[in-house]
Amino acid sequence: MWEVYKKGFKAYLQLEKSLSDNSVEAYQRDIEKLTEYLITTNQNKSPSEIELKDLQNFVKWVAELGMTATSQARIISGIRGFYKYCLLEDISKSDPSTLLDTPKTQRHLPDTLSVEEIENMIAAIDLSKTEGHRNKAILETMYSCGLRVSEIINLQLSCLFFNDGYIRVIGKGDKERLVPIGHDAIKFINIYRDTDRKKIVLKKGFDDYLFLNNRGTTLSRVMVFYIIKDLAKKAKITKSISPHTFRHSFATHLVEGGANLRAVQEMLGHESITTTEIYTHLDNDFLRSTLQLFHPAFKY
Repeated sequence: MWEVYKKGFKAYLQLEKSLSDNSVEAYQRDIEKLTEYLITTNQNKSPSEIELKDLQNFVKWVAELGMTATSQARIISGIRGFYKYCLLEDISKSDPSTLLDTPKTQRHLPDTLSVEEIENMIAAIDLSKTEGHRNKAILETMYSCGLRVSEIINLQLSCLFFNDGYIRVIGKGDKERLVPIGHDAIKFINIYRDTDRKKIVLKKGFDDYLFLNNRGTTLSRVMVFYIIKDLAKKAKITKSISPHTFRHSFATHLVEGGANLRAVQEMLGHESITTTEIYTHLDNDFLRSTLQLFHPAFKY
């Protein structure tokens, strides 16, 4: 019974909402979790038969599985999206998720790399290895442009406009944005294109992708994660590092340097300014020095 609703919901997300494959899969997993709960508790209910108390018990069940508040909030968001679809398609006459409480989540700020730490990681790259120039170009581009890992692995040659100093990035929901790119990133991308990339035998359909593995196809997200973890270890950095750390550092350094929050929002590709705010945490020393410089009544 639910398979029909799942297929319809998937088509709705792809065609009407134009969501990326990753987002569609995330929504699908949320509904899978709900149907798993119904099967586990022997409830043969259709979407129209589910009530608020059923969803409340479902959230309790999810919490008892050990899922964090953030994961619970993600699932509830997926359920709400599903019921929007159900109302549009007249599958359900009411939305039982409307009054469903979302667990409070704490916004944990990820570690930020200093400019020196980023330079040390880049310096740790062994350029004598086949992937050396590629990895250097990847790190330089991630820090220069604040890209998500999905955006760096899908960056295409046809999206590079170096004469004008920017690249075109395909972000979440297949939304495009133009991002300025620094001289160092351009330099090392060109070195990679003129050396290591030319030695790779390209698989059909991957000729326009910039960063490739030794099999001639695109890098995986996991591979970029391993590259960065390895370089952090070589640079003797003990912080919790991931590809996202470079994006976070990019935004934080911009704001600390005086960049306008609205401009940072545009470069990161955030729809809402509130999403950007997590990237703009400032340490106490920076806040103190800012007040000393600009606030006439501040005395330390």
